[in-house]
Amino acid sequence: MSPRRRSRLLLTAALLGALLGAPPAAAAVSPAASPGVPLRVATYNIHAGAGMDNAFDLDRQASELRTLHADVIGLQEADRHWGPRSEWRDLAGELAERLGMYVYFAPIYSLDPAEPGGPRAEFGVAVLSRYRIVSAENHEITRLSTQDPNPSPGPAPGFGEVVVRVKGRPVHVYVTHLDYRPDPAVRVAQVADTRRIMAEDRGPKVLLGDFNAEPAAPELAPLWEELTDADPGAPTFPAQDPVKRIDYVAVAKGAAQVRRAWVPESVASDHRAVVADLVLRGR
Repeated sequence: MSPRRRSRLLLTAALLGALLGAPPAAAAVSPAASPGVPLRVATYNIHAGAGMDNAFDLDRQASELRTLHADVIGLQEADRHWGPRSEWRDLAGELAERLGMYVYFAPIYSLDPAEPGGPRAEFGVAVLSRYRIVSAENHEITRLSTQDPNPSPGPAPGFGEVVVRVKGRPVHVYVTHLDYRPDPAVRVAQVADTRRIMAEDRGPKVLLGDFNAEPAAPELAPLWEELTDADPGAPTFPAQDPVKRIDYVAVAKGAAQVRRAWVPESVASDHRAVVADLVLRGR
């Protein structure tokens, strides 16, 4: 091909490009959006290791938790060397070991040992995680102690928070157990404390717990301003013929999608667990 003809063809191609515009693929080239990351979470009030029959049986609860195949589990009513009802054992620690998970225990009560030199008698909440726990904190929220004969509401520990790294993404997981009394006054204060603490963090956030109130309870309404209730569509308490839902998985709005949630049938505790499949949104 002669130089003159080659120049003429290049000029024709340039003119056609100007008239027709650039190919759509060239105009739309951009990095692929980050895919969502799946995460299965659960909450379970373990009733100090006892089932609906009030018999202590940690084997039964370990089997129940194993069937959930959860990546992260929030536990409530977990004893650690508390007393004879749980054989003085470390329940969260044992469950974590059996399930091959990391554990963080956040005591609500930590009492002097029954005998000098023995372990402290503790009761609280815990997080089990298949992902390594990179940081943890036991926050104080308002409580009305069950260990004080004349209690008054005041700050006390037992609102656990961990950060786990899920495929490179930090996720804040909180576990809580709100006041059980019919008067909602303490729960009102606890919800305000919870929102304040969670507002300090950014990114995906998951709240797990026994709230001791049903979804439409007025004292819980402020939570739903920032959180999505992973509604399993079934009650959780009592475990035998449950009539109300007081156990929750809740996620920060916009940070994760709830794909599905459910309540497995079980009487291994006096509560049923709530399980939710989440998808953490792309970066």
